[in-house]
Amino acid sequence: MTTMVATAVPSTRPNWLRYAALAAKVLLFGLLLSALIWPDLSGIKGKASTARLIVYPIGAMVLPLWWVAYGRTRSKLHRTFPWHADLLMTLPWLIDLVGNRFNLFDTVTWWDDAMHFVLWAFLTAGVLLAFAPRDLSRALTVFTALGFGATAAVVWELGEYVAFVRTSPELQTAYTDTLGDLALGTLGALLAGLITYQARKPRSLA
Repeated sequence: MTTMVATAVPSTRPNWLRYAALAAKVLLFGLLLSALIWPDLSGIKGKASTARLIVYPIGAMVLPLWWVAYGRTRSKLHRTFPWHADLLMTLPWLIDLVGNRFNLFDTVTWWDDAMHFVLWAFLTAGVLLAFAPRDLSRALTVFTALGFGATAAVVWELGEYVAFVRTSPELQTAYTDTLGDLALGTLGALLAGLITYQARKPRSLA
């Protein structure tokens, strides 16, 4: 006889997740501070640096702020702060800054495409783990992932266009690049939906 056993939400997450999420935030804010002090060394000068200095902290802090204002008292998804989701929602902003700091977007031909795929997968997975109910079906998990991921990708590309692409040499190739970025971001969101569903799926024990 096969018995379905739902995986219980642990009361505490492994310490390494907490430390990793906090370390990611410290590194992120350190890079943002250094971009203010030494803008020429940040790698984001001329790439909507002001917008990034505003948006990136918000992106990294949205889950903790939501938790303080609402989640810790009313959330049915978590009994403790979801450090795993927080880490996944912080990494995209941190990795993007690191990539710009080392000029990888301009010197490694495949870096930009890889980041649109990978970072959108991280962000979407984090959002699903933080806010989506655990009992969603595979189809609904994927649809939710695609809805968030595709919308976020469109907002990102619009922001890039308004902030700096329309006045930069990149405008000549922006249409093709934008289509590719949207496709890769959407595929990353799709992968995140499938992996998140599988990770949350109740395990069967014979």
